[in-house]
Amino acid sequence: MHFQPTEDQQAFRETAERFAREKLADKYQERAAQHRIDRDMLREMGALGLIGPDLPEKFGGMGESSVTAGLIIEQIAYADFNASYVQLLGSLMGGMVAQHASPDIAQEWVPKVVAGEKVIGLGLTEPRGGSDAAGLQLKAERSGKGWKLNGEKTSMSFSEQADATVVFARTGGPGTTSRGVSAFFVDMKEKGISCTHFDDIGTKPVGRGSAFFDDVYVPDECMMAVQDRAFGTIMSGFDFSRALIGLECLGAAQASVDETWAYVQERHAFGTPLAQFQGVSFPLAEAETQLTMMRQLCFYTLGLRDSDQPHTAQAAMCKWYLPKTCCEIIHQCLILHGHYGYTTDLPHHQRYNDVLGLQIGDGTAQIQKLVIAREKVGRMAIQYDQRANEAKK
Repeated sequence: MHFQPTEDQQAFRETAERFAREKLADKYQERAAQHRIDRDMLREMGALGLIGPDLPEKFGGMGESSVTAGLIIEQIAYADFNASYVQLLGSLMGGMVAQHASPDIAQEWVPKVVAGEKVIGLGLTEPRGGSDAAGLQLKAERSGKGWKLNGEKTSMSFSEQADATVVFARTGGPGTTSRGVSAFFVDMKEKGISCTHFDDIGTKPVGRGSAFFDDVYVPDECMMAVQDRAFGTIMSGFDFSRALIGLECLGAAQASVDETWAYVQERHAFGTPLAQFQGVSFPLAEAETQLTMMRQLCFYTLGLRDSDQPHTAQAAMCKWYLPKTCCEIIHQCLILHGHYGYTTDLPHHQRYNDVLGLQIGDGTAQIQKLVIAREKVGRMAIQYDQRANEAKK
C-alpha cells in the first residue's frame, strides 16, 4: 500500500513541523529536566489544532483521520518527545471518553482536551503487574447511587497532573480475567485521591507515578461502557495508540539521524569528512532504511484503522519493534558523535532515555509478540501450547 498524504494532511504536518521546530526544539532538554508538562504549551498546541484532530467535530475535534494524528505526533516528537505525549493521550483518552463516557461528560471534557486546557489520564496498571492488565485488584463497590473505589494505580502518565482519569476497576468480584472489569471517569479533585510521581530516568515531564483511591465516590453516570464488560470494549483503542507510539519513537530517532548526517559531513578525520568512511556512513544508511520501513508500517496500520479493517497485529508490531529499534538507532548516533556525543550538550542521551520507557509502557515486547501470535493462530492454540508445556513439567 502506497502512502501519500492528502493536501489537508500535508497542511497539518507542516503546521506541526513549523511549531515543533520553532517553539519546541531549542528547549527540549531544558523541559525534559522538569517534572511537569508546560500547560501554556498545551494550550498553544490546542489552538493550532494539534491535539486530537481525529476526535469528532461535535466535541471540538476536526473529525480528521488516524493518519493525520500520526503525521502530527511524528513531527512533535522530532522536536520534543515528551510534548508528543500530549497528542498521544489527547487522541487515546479523548477518543475513549467521546465514545464510551456519558454524553454530558464527553461534552464537558473532550473539547477541553482538544483545546489543551485539560489532560485525561489512564488508570490501568497496578503494582502487582502491568502486563496482566485484566487481573485488577482495585475494587469498585456499590454505594447508594454510585460506587466507591479503593486501591492503587501505578505507572500512570501525568499521575499528579491529570485533571481526570479513566480508572479500570473490578466490579464483578475476584478474578484474573477481563470479565467483571468496569471503567469509571474520575475527576482527580475528588476527595480520597492522593498521587505521587516517580523520578524516572526519562520522560520526566510526563510525570509517571501512582494514584491511591481511598473510598472515592463516583456516581453511576461516571461508569463508562457496560458494567463488567468495559475491558475488552475500551481496550480496542490501544490498537490506535500503539501505532502512534511507534511514530513518537520514530520522530525522535529521525531527529538524531538527521543531526548525525550533518555532523559527519562537518567533522574531519585523517584529512577527510567522517561521512567518507563506510564505517560511519553505512550505519546511518541502515538507520534510514529502518526508519523508512517502520514509518510505512505505522501509517499502514493507521490506514487500516481509517478503513475499519482489523489492525491489532500490525499495531502490536509497531509497539514492540519501533521503541527497540529506535533506541538502537539513537544509541548508534550517540556513538558516531564520539566523546562529544557522551556529553549532555547534545540531546541523544535524552532521546534514548525517553524512548526507552516505551519498551515497557503500554505493553512489553513479549506481550506484543503474544498478541501477534494470537492474531495469527488464535487464542485457543496459544492456550493449548501453554497447557502442554505445563503438563511436561
